[in-house]
Amino acid sequence: MNPTTVLLISRDPHIRRVLEQVIPSHIRMLTATDVASGVTELHRPDLALILCEGGPESSQSLLHQVSLHPGSPSVIVIGPRDSARDAVDAMRAGAADYLTAPVTVADLDTAVRRALSMASPTLAAKQPADRFDLIVSRSPQMQLIKQLAREVAQTDATVLITGESGTGKELFAQAIHSASPRALGPLVALNCAGIPEHLLESELFGYHQGAFTDAKHTKPGRFQLAEGGTLFLDEIGEMSAAAQAKLLRVLEDHRVDPLGDTHSHTVNIRVIAATNEDLPAQIKTGRFRLDLYYRLNVYQLRIPPLRERPEDIEPILDHFLAQARRDHGCRITGIRPEALAVLQRHHWPGNVRELHNVVEWLTITCKEPIIEPRHLPASVKTGTVPEQTGSDLKPSLLAFGLSFQDMEKKMLEEALRKSGGNVSEASRLLKITRNTLRYRMAKHHIQ
Repeated sequence: MNPTTVLLISRDPHIRRVLEQVIPSHIRMLTATDVASGVTELHRPDLALILCEGGPESSQSLLHQVSLHPGSPSVIVIGPRDSARDAVDAMRAGAADYLTAPVTVADLDTAVRRALSMASPTLAAKQPADRFDLIVSRSPQMQLIKQLAREVAQTDATVLITGESGTGKELFAQAIHSASPRALGPLVALNCAGIPEHLLESELFGYHQGAFTDAKHTKPGRFQLAEGGTLFLDEIGEMSAAAQAKLLRVLEDHRVDPLGDTHSHTVNIRVIAATNEDLPAQIKTGRFRLDLYYRLNVYQLRIPPLRERPEDIEPILDHFLAQARRDHGCRITGIRPEALAVLQRHHWPGNVRELHNVVEWLTITCKEPIIEPRHLPASVKTGTVPEQTGSDLKPSLLAFGLSFQDMEKKMLEEALRKSGGNVSEASRLLKITRNTLRYRMAKHHIQ
């Protein structure tokens, strides 16, 4: 029997959501909260891969159990970022790969593809050629953009993806890599806005041992880690002038100069960049190099904001609701046409990410199976405060202007306060299941 099942051993809902984006649709996913319950699945002949998240004791226990079963599946261990010793021990014990938490879609996608390829060549051949099916859309604009992206994926051209924050630029980068001839190589991502300026160059280009005071070991940069694959540079408009100059040289001659190294290193990669900034405007003010812009803008894809494609709101909403039903027992099954019309009139400054937050908020506040206009948050209804829907929580929590994430956290804390910390009582007050409440508590780090 061909291996067609992946087992995830983890209590972290984030890892499950990421894995669901990664595994092919024809592969079944099983979950277990601990190693003891997970090892009961080792007898399955269709088990292709196990992902185990937790401390070193858990991973070592699992790897020992796996070693006792002939023809056992591959194991990917997900552990803490700051423990190199745990990673070495896991690999020595037979792990196929070691990832550090929090895992990203790109890292997990590469590791799972590699592990499934080792498990079964037939299974690897069945993996989808691209990931454009994960980009939910109905509008003609998005269908055209996906077709253009599929076409450019077959080339090695540098791609610049532009669009407002929350439109799905990273999803497009992942899909282009997955549909490209470099799909079996790594997809390495770097958020240029998320790293301090003085560290950005060392992250991009790496450094040699002794290059500076704390450089006790040689560290490859993201360019070298992406060898044979794709480097995705998000928020490229936030890159410093010095890093821009170095990046331009790499794009021109495909060589990197790690800090403190006397030799250049040739790299074979493709670059995909993304930004929500107006780069031509930045060029006029001197914040972005014109020559670098021409190098990056070989092929540009502009992802339209959600307000320009209101027909996409319904399928995206249905997708997020289906995820919520599957993950934590959400009772919502649909939306009234008049409520959908309200959503389609909204400006959506946060785009798809904002819509996702609205759905998460509704899974807490809406106690009925069908979403009606009165259930929608005040910010979506242009300043009106939604009606209370059965909970005993303070109306001030639903006041206009409070962010969805803060609102949700405050509602949870208020329910737990009223119940004296009793989870069952708090879930009754909120009219949600205990599993849903525990999921929300973990999401907001509420003890």
